[in-house]
Amino acid sequence: MIFDKNLHEECGVFGVYANHNASDLVYYGLHSLQHRGQEACGIVSNDGENFYIQKGLGLVTEVFNEQNVAKLKGLNAIGHVRYSTAGGGGLENVQPMYFRHHTGNFALAHNGNIVNSNELKKYLEDSGSIFQSTSDSEILAHLIKKEKRDSNRVLAIANALNMLEGAFAFLILTNDKLYCCRDKYGLRPLSIAKLNGGYVVSSETCAFEVVGATYIRDIEPGEIVIIDKDGLHSYFFSQYQRHKMCAMEYIYFARPDSDIEGCNVHTFRKESGKLLYKQHPIKADIVIGVPDSSLSAAIGFAEASGIPYEMGLVKNKYIGRTFIQPSQELRERGVKMKLSAVTSILKGKKVVLIDDSIVRGTTSKRIVKMLKEAGALEVHVYIASPPITSPCFYGVDISTYDELISAHKTIDEVKEIIGADSLVFLDENKLYEAGKRSELCTACFCGKYPTALYQSYKDANKDGKF
Repeated sequence: MIFDKNLHEECGVFGVYANHNASDLVYYGLHSLQHRGQEACGIVSNDGENFYIQKGLGLVTEVFNEQNVAKLKGLNAIGHVRYSTAGGGGLENVQPMYFRHHTGNFALAHNGNIVNSNELKKYLEDSGSIFQSTSDSEILAHLIKKEKRDSNRVLAIANALNMLEGAFAFLILTNDKLYCCRDKYGLRPLSIAKLNGGYVVSSETCAFEVVGATYIRDIEPGEIVIIDKDGLHSYFFSQYQRHKMCAMEYIYFARPDSDIEGCNVHTFRKESGKLLYKQHPIKADIVIGVPDSSLSAAIGFAEASGIPYEMGLVKNKYIGRTFIQPSQELRERGVKMKLSAVTSILKGKKVVLIDDSIVRGTTSKRIVKMLKEAGALEVHVYIASPPITSPCFYGVDISTYDELISAHKTIDEVKEIIGADSLVFLDENKLYEAGKRSELCTACFCGKYPTALYQSYKDANKDGKF
């Protein structure tokens, strides 16, 4: 679920190469990735000679219709759904971005966040570059343009990527190729599938099912996969490779029907729920989850404990995710409209409430109060992740300690603030066990960042803990 979260996703990308009705396929792909960003979206297609662009502010179904999608001609296309992180909102920051260059025009879509963006932007502007947006995604295009080796674009892209620090999954579309790039730390997901003799690339595998594509493999950390008329070609821009997938992809962001680096998201969450009960057993009458991303963990908790799983909270499906709202006032209004308690299920019961995480604590407090007003005798809050104690600089928009309740409160203090009868967080080591992984990015839980952090990002923190 998302509740008090100023917890914003880092966008989603989808690409199609060598398929009829490529723009239609991208439309359906973006619709499947809508949960990753709801502020804006766009599609750029190419017919081998010309680029066609359609983008705007709003949901996929609001920006696109049968008429404007039909104008996006060609067998190749890339698309993007956006929640603004670096650079903020505005139409100029909506992706994919299109660039003209004497070596060949190209379009670019980006999921993630570049932590040395300010330093690179200053370097580029001092070298004569003029930026058309405030998005850090535009930096890669200018770095590619600065490359002198015009005859080999993959080297230009590789050299540019090696100057970036942070999390990214890039799609770059030219007249005859699609370049798919993933950061060397493996912080952001990106996968390839086959469809009708061509290829599809997506931030999440759930989109492959919708368009009828067959999964091939994940793009590896530090890898550029070039797709052209001869098929797939692999090029590694970095020999430093880690598999530091963002733990929040499994915990919250990704759809439960997606597989990320060989692990199904629903399975991960369900196992987290089982481990949560084993870590701290409890006797209660019912287990409920906060819709939607906490339901898998609640099912796992119920299975492990033998406590019946019930639908104690109902989500209004016509209300957008609250964190997507651009102001706190609108977020609060969205939360109030979003969930309702099922009194007949809750009344007179000792309830275990499963949720995925706590950021500010304000909505957790409201939900606990709502459950008790519905007649719950006790509400025990179990969180299927560790306390979020540190900012994230890789595309999840929690950038200061001040907004994180667990950064300056003990678990007991948080329990008192939200009004719970007990509060339990999953141990960090259980995340690795749930996913059968040896590596994850857990920086928001432990403060250990896989990349260097630059001064501009350190300065963004209000209380100087860096």
